[in-house]
Amino acid sequence: MPQNNFKMNKGPVSQFIEHNYRHFNAAALMDAAKGYVTHLDEGGKMLVSLAGAMSTAELGISFAEMIRQGKVDIISCTGANLEEDIMNLVAHSHYKRVPHYRHLTPQEEWDLLENHYNRVTDTCIPEEEAFRRLQQHIYKIWKDADDKGERYFPHEYMYKMLLSGVLEQYYEIDPKNSWMLAAAEKNIPIVVPGWEDSTMGNIFASYVIKGDLKASTMKSGIEYMQQLTEWYRELSVGRGLGFFQIGGGIAGDFPICVVPMMYQDLEWKDVPFWSYFCQISDSTTSYGSYSGAVPNEKITWGKLDIHTPKFIVESDATIVAPLIFAWVLGL
Repeated sequence: MPQNNFKMNKGPVSQFIEHNYRHFNAAALMDAAKGYVTHLDEGGKMLVSLAGAMSTAELGISFAEMIRQGKVDIISCTGANLEEDIMNLVAHSHYKRVPHYRHLTPQEEWDLLENHYNRVTDTCIPEEEAFRRLQQHIYKIWKDADDKGERYFPHEYMYKMLLSGVLEQYYEIDPKNSWMLAAAEKNIPIVVPGWEDSTMGNIFASYVIKGDLKASTMKSGIEYMQQLTEWYRELSVGRGLGFFQIGGGIAGDFPICVVPMMYQDLEWKDVPFWSYFCQISDSTTSYGSYSGAVPNEKITWGKLDIHTPKFIVESDATIVAPLIFAWVLGL
């Protein structure tokens, strides 16, 4: 009977996972997916962090639907992921795939640069159609805020640009596959630590250096941490806020620290631990690699409780994350 109920409620992808993913990393994937669903079913909320180049890997195809269906409540991502989803939205046909990227010579890499392509593994982002196309529109929004003495977070400027409709003339993919558009439409909180380490961050800095914009027009990382304390306290009421980490790096490191910061440094009482944790990573758990640290290490830093459900899937996030999302969505 349980198997029949499962087939009634789940689609073919989920049924395939249930039947085949029984051991090793496959079983860890299955356990993490079931834990995600249990957490939501019990009334919990979920933070998803995006590292690497998940937007260029077109995670939006599955992630946007997760957002629309209320399976994601807050996002932490790198500046690259924030902008590259929009770049794919407006310049997809101009991207160049290089399946033999492992065998490129330095001269071939230089030729890509000369032709205004920036390579991310097997995918080359077109500078003119992607970077510069966004630049002309986002600058107007930055400048307008600067002239008015207003200040916003990096993601808020991106939301303004998307919701204004100014980019619709360029859309080259089905907009339902843009996770940033889905997030903007639901006004989901986003944390973008280290935003300066991105193309748009570099461009903004160039305007500041030239005297066209004030640095203060962009809210800072410290202000993101301050805002995150408010979002965390709001979202962790009840069953608590879970943490689904795709990759490592600052996208995960920054937000997970908000819990020990609140109860150790602010000395606030009754701050709940993260109530679910999963990391998809292929980082080696050695040589001081924080990104590859097993979840139990986070207990010693006051981020996870002894009883927090903990999962780690040591595999390629571009393969694993869409499968877990498919399970959560019942596909």
